[in-house]
Amino acid sequence: MANPDLDPSWVLGLDVSHFQGTVDWNSVARQSYRFAFIKATEGVSEIDPEFSANWPGVKAAGLVRGAYHYYDPGSDPQEQAEHFLSTVWPDGGQPLLAPGDLPPALDIETAGNQSSEEVVQGIQSWLSLVRQRTLRIPILYTNRGFWDTLWTLQFGEYPLWVAEYGVEAPAPLPAGWQKWRFWQFSQTASVEGISGPVDLDVFQGNLQSLQQMASSLAMPWL
Repeated sequence: MANPDLDPSWVLGLDVSHFQGTVDWNSVARQSYRFAFIKATEGVSEIDPEFSANWPGVKAAGLVRGAYHYYDPGSDPQEQAEHFLSTVWPDGGQPLLAPGDLPPALDIETAGNQSSEEVVQGIQSWLSLVRQRTLRIPILYTNRGFWDTLWTLQFGEYPLWVAEYGVEAPAPLPAGWQKWRFWQFSQTASVEGISGPVDLDVFQGNLQSLQQMASSLAMPWL
């Protein structure tokens, strides 16, 4: 297996859900990790059982945090967006994310029983609503093997969080993107403070750039 070709100036992070159980975020922060994506919601009704602990835990430990929604192509995209927003920002009506949080992320990995056109329309609907409400350009997580089955080039304005393992670098990228912002390069890592395997990510930039992305509104991070 090839080793990832990671620039030492890039920022290491990870992403977790309930599959990792209770996370000791202080232990994670004492290592080389500086950000974490936390699963918040899935579909129109599911809230990750560990989200209520992970979301404040990441911030308390001093890591940059981001929340993601796992997209269900068989469910109404606007209802999914509303579910995500009401979970991450329960006060409702607040147009901005908390200062220092990464833009919201959409995890799309499957078409289910939907056609590619239906999936593309649904993704656009979710992204547009979340972007309108938060005044942030959402991050889009996917992998090339799935994404290229959608036959679309229209999402290149959204920061790409790409999953690809066992390679020196993620290339070629999913159709529509010229560069990536986050790369999930492992899904089997061992991290002190987390039980079981965990996904590792890297941000293509230094810590200052990551913090700027987390504090900026409507920035075209291309």
